[in-house]
Parts: sequence; structure tokens; C-alpha cells
Amino acid sequence: MQYTRLGRTALEVSRLCLGTLNFGVNTPRDESFAMMDRALSHGVNFFDTANHYGWQVHKGMTEELIGEWFGRGGGRRERSIVATKVFNPMSDWPNDRGLSARHIIASCEGSLRRLGTDWIDLFQMHHVDRNAPWEEVWQAMEILVHQGKVRYVGSSNFAGWHLAAAQEAANRRNFLGLVSEQCAYNLVTRHVELEVLPAAQAYGIGVLTWSPLHGGLLGGAIRKLREGTAVKTVKSRAMQALEERRETIAAYEDLCDEIGRDPAELSIAWVLSRPEVHSTIVGPRTLEQFDGALRALETGLGEGDGERIDALFPPVGKGGPAPEAWSW
Repeated sequence: MQYTRLGRTALEVSRLCLGTLNFGVNTPRDESFAMMDRALSHGVNFFDTANHYGWQVHKGMTEELIGEWFGRGGGRRERSIVATKVFNPMSDWPNDRGLSARHIIASCEGSLRRLGTDWIDLFQMHHVDRNAPWEEVWQAMEILVHQGKVRYVGSSNFAGWHLAAAQEAANRRNFLGLVSEQCAYNLVTRHVELEVLPAAQAYGIGVLTWSPLHGGLLGGAIRKLREGTAVKTVKSRAMQALEERRETIAAYEDLCDEIGRDPAELSIAWVLSRPEVHSTIVGPRTLEQFDGALRALETGLGEGDGERIDALFPPVGKGGPAPEAWSW
């Protein structure tokens, strides 16, 4: 397994992060446990979840499942870097959502109970809360860090200027602030190259990417639809994107056939090849899909693959960061 320091911290995380969105919902409990065990056995030490995952059954179910896995012992908790999130509503009550100090602290306490642990390694804001001043957010996070309940704080789905505003506010308080940003990044969605990635790099914020397959679109969607095996594609935003980009996706799958690569593995390998990316979150539904992600890390991109992929999925504007991407 390859490891990297998370942003400007000394924390070492695996370059593959196991996302748990499917656990207990699309992936049965015992198979979820087996996947986490396999991840640890291959050196994956990074696990990503959120307080509301499992909402299809009940909010918090996925954290409970991970907590049960930790409870099996064998050093599972001690060897794991666990990342969870706060922001989404956990009930219909008005203060049970967002990034108020009240909800941040209450959400952390709830996650700790469900995970069956004394600390959260990476506590991430799942979205920016435009009603919460940064002074309030950082005051709450400082309390949790000082209490030893949170080790590091991260963000998710922030714009570049949100990263700057958040970090400048943390700097004024002499607080470490953001150590990571988790953003959607794949061949179809490259908008973060304009401002999010440059902002993260400037502030020493690690980049974690989610949805490397764009909801299954880049995992051989056309072939799977033809074979009747497209479990995720038909249930997600991928279907709409497929109708808009069918010719490009078909050409991508043809390229994969030509060079002998699985479309999902090549898409993950492309994200991992980006120099700004520290770790990529994969959300496998099955052990077979997880093994494919491991192969993507091992094999990487072949010579010339990146250029051929960029020709099919060009970056936004002229490529690179703003403002050069659209100006002289």
C-alpha cells in the first residue's frame, strides 16, 4: 500500500480510502465487515463515513456498523484512521443540522457513541453553512480538539474561497484549521481544478476525492446496461450524464478495450495520478469492486494513457487553474 501525509500534517493515510456509503444498505453487514478486514489486510488504514449514512434504514446506521466492527477487536480501531462528517439534518428539529456550535458538538458526541470510540481522527464539515460564522465553527472545533474527541478537522464540498475564508479565520485563532478537503473529482467533473485544488495546495490542505466513477458512469456503464448488470448506474445521476455524454463514454470504453483495462480501474488510476490528490475515496458495493480499486492503485496509468484520456475528457476551459483557464 502507498501512504501519504495528509496535507501539511504528519498523519499518514493510505492513498485509497474505503468509503462506507453502501455499508448496511447495498452491501450486507457481514460483507461490509469482510471488506473492512480485507482493506486492513492490504494496508488500507483510511475509512470514510458520515453521521447520516444509512438514512435509507435509519440515520447513523453505518457508523453503528463500523462501531460493531471496531468492537471485534484485533487492533481494528487502533490501526484505522476514521473520518466522519457533520452538517446534514439528523432529525426534523431546526438545531439538529448545519454547523452551529451546538450541532457540531452534539453531532460529534453522537458519532462517538455510534462508532464506539473515544476519538474521531478526521471530523469533516460535509458542506459549507452560509449561516454559521467561522468564529462559531472554530470555537466548537477547538473545544472538541482540546477535549481529545477530535484529532483533525476537514471540509467537504467547499469552494476555493470557502477554504481560504475558513483557514484565514483559523489562522487568526492560532488554530490548525483545515487539514483536508473532500471534493467530487473525476474525468467528467473537473471543475475543482480551477480554484479548489489551487486553494488547497496554497494552504497545505490535503485533497480527498469522492465519486471517482461519477456514480458508475465511468465503470463500464454502456456495457453493463447492455448486459443487464448496471446496478448503480440505473439508480443514480449517471443515467442522465450518460444520455448527455453517450458518444464520449462509448469512446472511453472502446479505449479501455483497446489497452486492456477495466473502465473503473482506469478511472480510479487517473484520479490517483493527479499530483494534487492525496487519497481517493472508493465506495465499492462488493469485494470484487474493492479488489479492482486495489489493482488501479498498483497498476496506475500506462505511458500515453493520460493524454488519450484528456482528449476524451478535456479539462475546463484551457485547463489548469483560474484565471488562466479562461483568460490570457
